Amino acid sequence: MKWKFIFLLILIFSSFEPCSAQIRYSTAELMRRQDAWSGDLRIYQDPGIDSLIGRYILYNIRLNGLEGFRIQIYNSSGKDAREESGRKRAEFMSRFPGIASYATFDRPSYYKIRAGDYRSRIEGTKDLLMIRRVFPDAILVPDIINFPDPNKK
Repeated sequence: MKWKFIFLLILIFSSFEPCSAQIRYSTAELMRRQDAWSGDLRIYQDPGIDSLIGRYILYNIRLNGLEGFRIQIYNSSGKDAREESGRKRAEFMSRFPGIASYATFDRPSYYKIRAGDYRSRIEGTKDLLMIRRVFPDAILVPDIINFPDPNKK
């Protein structure tokens, strides 16, 4: 009877590890670099901070991006809105090749052209002032933006 009880306990405790839904990384593990120039990093913090950072990362992965801002240069629901949005996007791409543009369609029948991936209003305002010289109706709107490229400086 004693061996059955011990076997049951081992079976129960060994089943907890494969059932974990996700791998948890601490902040120190996220910051660790594996190259010749890496040093020693020690972070002393409350374990709840690791939990919050993990939740934030999972939230952004589910969104397929980050909450941020884009510059909306066109928005219309007219009869020729699809063709006009294509012309506006082509004009934007020729005048501002360094800024990414995105064509979207929102129901019921709105065609929108938005540009850029800005994490804050301040970051987007610089380009907004430059774009308004060509597109005077451009506005900065909240949107889900793409993840920033870590290799781009």
